[in-house]
Amino acid sequence: MITILILSCMVTSLVQSSQNLNQQNSEKLLLIRHTCAHILAMAVQKLYPGTKVATGPVIETGFYYDFDSAVSFTPDDLPKITEEMRRIIKANLPIIREVVEREEIKAEIALASERLKLEILDSIPEGEEITRYFIGNPDPSRAEPSLLASAIIPPNDYWWDLCAGPHLNFTGEINSNAFALESIAGAYWHGDETKPMLQRIYGTAWETSEQLQVYLKQKEEALRRDHRKLGQELKLFSIQEDAGGGLVFWHSRGATIRYIIEDYWRKAHLDAGYELLYTPHVANLDLWKTSGHYDFYRENMFDSMEVENQAYQIKPMNCPFHVLTYKHELHSYREFPLRYCELGTVYRYERSGALHGLMRVRGFTQDDAHIFCLEEQIADEILGVLNLTERILSDFGFKNYEVNLSTRPKKSVGADEVWELATNALIQALNAKAWNYVVDAGGGAFYGPKIDIKIQDAIGRLWQCSTIQVDFNLPERFDMEYVAADSIRKRPIMIHRAIFGSLERFFGILIENYAGDFPLWLAPVQLRLLPVTEEVRAYAESVAVSLKKIGLRIQVDQTGERLGKQIRTAELEKIPVVAVVGKKEVETKTLSVRTRMAGDLGILTLDELVNHLQEAMTSKTVI
Repeated sequence: MITILILSCMVTSLVQSSQNLNQQNSEKLLLIRHTCAHILAMAVQKLYPGTKVATGPVIETGFYYDFDSAVSFTPDDLPKITEEMRRIIKANLPIIREVVEREEIKAEIALASERLKLEILDSIPEGEEITRYFIGNPDPSRAEPSLLASAIIPPNDYWWDLCAGPHLNFTGEINSNAFALESIAGAYWHGDETKPMLQRIYGTAWETSEQLQVYLKQKEEALRRDHRKLGQELKLFSIQEDAGGGLVFWHSRGATIRYIIEDYWRKAHLDAGYELLYTPHVANLDLWKTSGHYDFYRENMFDSMEVENQAYQIKPMNCPFHVLTYKHELHSYREFPLRYCELGTVYRYERSGALHGLMRVRGFTQDDAHIFCLEEQIADEILGVLNLTERILSDFGFKNYEVNLSTRPKKSVGADEVWELATNALIQALNAKAWNYVVDAGGGAFYGPKIDIKIQDAIGRLWQCSTIQVDFNLPERFDMEYVAADSIRKRPIMIHRAIFGSLERFFGILIENYAGDFPLWLAPVQLRLLPVTEEVRAYAESVAVSLKKIGLRIQVDQTGERLGKQIRTAELEKIPVVAVVGKKEVETKTLSVRTRMAGDLGILTLDELVNHLQEAMTSKTVI
């Protein structure tokens, strides 16, 4: 019990610290990370002459830089690079911005044989300002042609790179104990598998060393919770490379949890007035041309297949299928709102380098829904979606959210008054929930405004899950109609929404949120009976039969191992409840019960155990 309390306090501390880190993405921190990326590149080129640089952006928790080098970097190189970066920081070198002329800088880069930099330069549109940033004071004779080739990797203490900026004013503004180089990975130039493979060095940087330590502790805890590792250890799922990357195989225990999630989801939606749909996995390619996916989303779609001289496309989205279901008959305004929902499996092409466990796959099941309604119904329908989202996410243990409202971008479709109506309806619904939200001005889809919800997990990380989008595009493209009260045919309002996002990704988030210790209602095996001897096995089996009849998921340990080994195995498999069955338990018709989180519960009758389990299932808690 003491160990559990200590772990709980550590996780609570991590959450609080993580919340603080999430609020630390200040302008100064972005400048620190951007500058650290340049210092990394300067250090690498000084230590490994001949290395060419590519790009080095800021990312969510730090920065990276891509290099083209004859040297194969290894983790053993990182300490040496770190020390060189510290030397540059402690030298407090100035960071100088310079506007350059295209042809002059092109000649300078060409002489230095920085071919990747030439590609970057060529990608800058004509007429756009071109800037570079120096670290250190450039040699006054730098402009002499004989010295141009040394400008990229100079013998003196200065270095430069093409960059739009901004950066800090001096390297010494960085705390030399508040950054760390983390890892090395391969990365194709521009993410294109046909282009050269570069070497990417990742780093993190913070304003203080204390923030760095909090981040490193959170990262260590995240590794312990990694869904890929736990998925294998707990036999939940696998990615079978023989079948192709990015395709998920749900094993028995994982499939059991998926069944529970799906069953819960269907009941919740039926209660909320949705109608269940099942739609095909393929359709004629012309459908995707009508929807616009073929024009705007083709690079994320698998190649089409030929069936009887016609092209068929495996579906990347469920939306057009729900539209066709709607169009199967003419609807009256009296039928609105119509709410269609489906657990629809879709397939999208992702590059192999982008695949990541359950979080980024090529085949996944969306908890998709589309609402067709009148303009005056938008606000109420959005509020209904928010209420349903809150109910579902809360039942799965997520009660803290970050909410973003994205408004009309410059390039969009739809009339001004309809955009204003839809945006105001989203705001009205958010205000009715009294939820704080951030406005992402111009961040909406071209077809309508949207709400995105990020959920916070047990260690404070934010995950994008739920989305609600108003769509003015598909009703127009598919010529959708309804008969209005004045008998005139009009366009319905279409709302897209998903709560989990995808079952695969949400399951991965669940694994990491609970570190594999699922609440009792989700646990694939809720109770394992541990017979001390073979003589008591018959009683254990009879108890299992009784508990299975009331819907509990029960196992009897069949290994025949000593009791200590049985308990240890159950611990490793994260079975939430175990019950020891010995001679005394058989005689008294009881069980000696222990839970993972609360420890020994003592000797319980079967009825007492059932009441305890049912209470935990109803409250959806971890026991």
